[in-house]
Amino acid sequence: MIHLPDQLYINASSLISQQVVYKDRRPVFSDQGSDLQGFLRSAYQGLQVNYPKFYKMDNLSKLGWLCAEWLLRDHFSGEVYRPQDVGVVLSNANASLDTDIRYFESTRQFASPALFVYTLPNIVIGEICIRHHFQGENAFFIFEHFDANFIEQYVGNLVNNNILQACICGWVDCLGDGYKAALFLVEKKPGPQAMEFTAENILTIYHSDNG
Repeated sequence: MIHLPDQLYINASSLISQQVVYKDRRPVFSDQGSDLQGFLRSAYQGLQVNYPKFYKMDNLSKLGWLCAEWLLRDHFSGEVYRPQDVGVVLSNANASLDTDIRYFESTRQFASPALFVYTLPNIVIGEICIRHHFQGENAFFIFEHFDANFIEQYVGNLVNNNILQACICGWVDCLGDGYKAALFLVEKKPGPQAMEFTAENILTIYHSDNG
């Protein structure tokens, strides 16, 4: 007998783009008067959490960390799952190039160890997992453009095969002044605002900033 994949659900989403934070496709924070670093700092302060390590992160990690923090707020209880049951699958187009460039510039005078530790794109996954004590499967993929079909298939395989019970997945990209993050909380059981976990719905959320 062929086992058909179970329907999975997007129980929450978050999007950070153009100096606005969206939660479940609704704007929840905006700071139009700042550059990227100023915006990330004010978005962190808007969360009203105490996590001093945030200030030491590079921009890519700050962006992904913030997006995950907004994603999980009011929608996720860590007590429901074991740490190894929750994973993170991310993608982007520029890997850690934003920090790579900054690190290279620092070598002209004195190579910065603080920047060097962020010269891998999957460090943002580590920052999210440390914050929320996730220990499940994780992966970071590089694509020229956001590939919703790949995310649906890859994450669906992990959850339907019980490698994970829940997954934070999506896109976190940052290069210079350009940035965008879109994350999705995928679970087996639908929540109050659930959408079916399909490539079409993923793209609808991804483009909800009209970008």
